[in-house]
Amino acid sequence: MPERKTWQLATVAAVAGLALSAGAVAAAGPWDSGQRKAERAWAASRGHGSTGKGGARHEPPPPAAPAPAPSAPGVLTALGSPVPPPAPGALADALGPLLRDPALGTVRTASVLDTATGTQVYGKGDADGLVPASTVKIATTAAALLALGPGHRIATTVTAVPDGKKVVLAGGGDPTLDRDDLASLADDTVRVLRDRGVTEAELAYDVSLYSGPALHPIGPNENISPVTPLMLEEGRLDGSRHGPAPRSTDPAGDAARAFAEMLRERGVEVKRAPAPGKAPGGAAPVARTLSAPLSALVERTLTHSDNDLAEALARQTALASDEPASFEGAGRAVGARLKKLRLPLADARLADGSGLDRAGRVPAALLSGLLARAADPARPELRPVLTGLPVAGFNGTLKNRYTEDSAGTGMVRAKTGTLTGVNALAGTVVDADGRLLSFAFLAEGAKDPAAAQSALDRLASTIANCGCEPSGGRPGRT
Repeated sequence: MPERKTWQLATVAAVAGLALSAGAVAAAGPWDSGQRKAERAWAASRGHGSTGKGGARHEPPPPAAPAPAPSAPGVLTALGSPVPPPAPGALADALGPLLRDPALGTVRTASVLDTATGTQVYGKGDADGLVPASTVKIATTAAALLALGPGHRIATTVTAVPDGKKVVLAGGGDPTLDRDDLASLADDTVRVLRDRGVTEAELAYDVSLYSGPALHPIGPNENISPVTPLMLEEGRLDGSRHGPAPRSTDPAGDAARAFAEMLRERGVEVKRAPAPGKAPGGAAPVARTLSAPLSALVERTLTHSDNDLAEALARQTALASDEPASFEGAGRAVGARLKKLRLPLADARLADGSGLDRAGRVPAALLSGLLARAADPARPELRPVLTGLPVAGFNGTLKNRYTEDSAGTGMVRAKTGTLTGVNALAGTVVDADGRLLSFAFLAEGAKDPAAAQSALDRLASTIANCGCEPSGGRPGRT
């Protein structure tokens, strides 16, 4: 079968995008959870200038209803048309030799599912748990969506005692809290204190929401800050928004000190350096800011492989499940949510939310099954798991991984996973027949990470380019 050309990729990609977004729009409306990134960017360019973060100074105005689409006869066959799924034998012939590539190391597993039926059309060692690296973020984000819903927002709150003499900044677990949010909290806090005649106060900060060690098992690292419910811009010290960066060793204290300075700038003197502490009896909220909706946080987590957000979402799942907001409690909570989806968890160990911990183990079938569930029209709450996946050759961690003429460019949407000697890729792809398939490839023991990534990309591109017909052929095909 000839390799798919650019116009073919564009056509099938358009169909795939329409089919996936149609389910989300039908369930939630075009401006609700699962909104596609391009639509958000377009709205911002048209003057919807809100950050979308919520809170006293951040609540976005309700958008105008979009104009109805013009009516026209259909010209493309919808995704999921009555074409049989790939024949397991044919797909094995296509993928088997590639999976044996020595570049993938000593151990490799695979699972490919037809999302329309949930049927596995290819598998090799798919029930065996391997180190998932960052592909475990698929499990973390799916569990958070199941526990909280795509519209959930994480609150950061300021409380004060009745006389206003003691103020507490309480972290709710939003690592995306930024200086604009903090300034909004300071504005509202000072307004209330002035009304009470207060010009001087003590400031404490509350990080009691989380338990257990704040330091990830990998230790101090530019890939993740200490895990605390209060931090400013993920504890990054260089102004970046994603990727490795110098990190604060005390992100909660830094956020509190920045808040104290903002209070001083607005006319309320903070008597002493902020210290950890809980709100005393009788204290009541005086200001609050909210994160972006969980759907947007999930997309950011997956597109940029955001470790800080992943750990935060795992703890949000723990809190919603009456588990301790710790590494252990989050692992139990995420596993319990996934168990309700009847997915293979027998050989899984969810050691953290980000995948940085090598103690984690995940079967390929668990990841491909989760992605198939996210494509199910009956589960619109999981749609951000798909819309957040990096697009091959276009954005996120797959932006520079596919060549322009690759069959996978624009067609593969997948979460990457990389640790020393560990490489993984899990996502969705539309095959040459217009069938949406989910896949997961996990490998250990690779010595050359670039070669291993290329081997994984070839596997996904092969699915995109594969008709993989049953022996009797497809209806209407020769």
